[in-house]
Amino acid sequence: MTTPRTPKYVFVTLLIGALLVSPIASDGQDHKAPGHSWDYSKASGPAHWAELSPDFATCKLGHHQSPIDIRETKKADLPPILFDYKPSLLQIIDNGHTVEVDYPPGSSISVGGKTYQLVQFHFHHPSEAQIRGKRSELEMHLVHSDAEGNRVVVAVLINAGRSNDFLQSIFVHVPHEKGKEEATGVTVDATTLLPESRAYFTFPGSLTTPPCSENVTWFVLKNPVEASSSQIKMFAKIYKNDARPVQPLAGRTVLESQ
Repeated sequence: MTTPRTPKYVFVTLLIGALLVSPIASDGQDHKAPGHSWDYSKASGPAHWAELSPDFATCKLGHHQSPIDIRETKKADLPPILFDYKPSLLQIIDNGHTVEVDYPPGSSISVGGKTYQLVQFHFHHPSEAQIRGKRSELEMHLVHSDAEGNRVVVAVLINAGRSNDFLQSIFVHVPHEKGKEEATGVTVDATTLLPESRAYFTFPGSLTTPPCSENVTWFVLKNPVEASSSQIKMFAKIYKNDARPVQPLAGRTVLESQ
């Protein structure tokens, strides 16, 4: 049964729709930005990305950059994120900036009547998003796109706790050679890493890697999931720090679902 929408719900749905209509040229998080050497070091890390190439100018000049420290929020009657992820054979790559899993067509999310295909997911250590000044040990970004090139990123925060079978299946199959994608024969389902509650924060933002393109809609799930300390260390041995510092909010409003 469909619940009638109140005028408030209609307004917020239109606002969410406005966040989701601006295409960007890059395929989600552009960890493979070609032709330019960037990383997370002191010399060519986030503080210097804009100096490495004119293509990266938005990393310095953009007004809606990500990640952010989520502090002040406005609670709203937001539409739910409807996840429709399917099991997939694990296609994994260490691309030199993170561990990335490419997802085949057929898995998607729907928000406010709009559908976005899951393209890939990847990880950051520590988390890039902060919640009231606090980072998590890990963060997974699920990158989505529609036919018009609109991009949506769902962020899942990961804290130390119980062992996580999903993450174990990913991290033990990371290729030893950077830049080489491998098919492992292992089946994974990204749904299994999602928290039971799908409540979220949402705001307009950008890629968190060069070229830092804006007009990306972010959904940061409010409830973290857990991974064991040993699993977190497995990733940290590969990438001790692949997290961009938080960026100025610059007048943006962060909406929080009820």
